[in-house]
Amino acid sequence: MKGEFTAVIESSPEGGYWAICPEVSGANGQGETVAEAKESLKQAIVLILEDRLADIRRGLGDDAIEEKIAIG
Repeated sequence: MKGEFTAVIESSPEGGYWAICPEVSGANGQGETVAEAKESLKQAIVLILEDRLADIRRGLGDDAIEEKIAIG
């Protein structure tokens, strides 16, 4: 799975950083450094999108067509 997403990163009052992705509801990450917060966010995005894809595939009929599309 490949794509570009927005990472909004803020420092946490407790220390470290918190990151969210506005394009993927529920995707967030945290870490002691900005790099760690971004990596945590990347992992969350992948897990959420993989889960959504698996969920939708469970409901598809045998005649469903699945193709990749490029945006941008």
